[in-house]
Amino acid sequence: MPRPLKRRRICALPQNRTFGPTDLLGKKAKIITMTLDEYESIRLIDLEGMSQEACAESMGVARTTAQAIYNSARVKLAECLINGHELRIEGGEYILCQGEKLGCSCNHCHKKRGILEIKNGDD
Repeated sequence: MPRPLKRRRICALPQNRTFGPTDLLGKKAKIITMTLDEYESIRLIDLEGMSQEACAESMGVARTTAQAIYNSARVKLAECLINGHELRIEGGEYILCQGEKLGCSCNHCHKKRGILEIKNGDD
């Protein structure tokens, strides 16, 4: 019996979930799906400049798991950029970070939630 998959902690959902070529002129692009945990690994390592070890700690997984998630995300990004495919970010086994309750100290999740709460309160 396989081990149950551990849900990865992510700090915020992406503001945009679909990206793709704009010059296909009515042609349908192949769709590549990136999971939310793959998106989070790209955000943490490439945008925030974290090491794979720090990324793994933030996501609540082993370093080897973070490395595998990151490598998978990079392949998908490269395929979209080089071959002109559409990228969709959705799904995966994740839990949305609750800030300090789960040991997160990045402040990214706090900032995002504050913005979302203000927007929802204004409706």
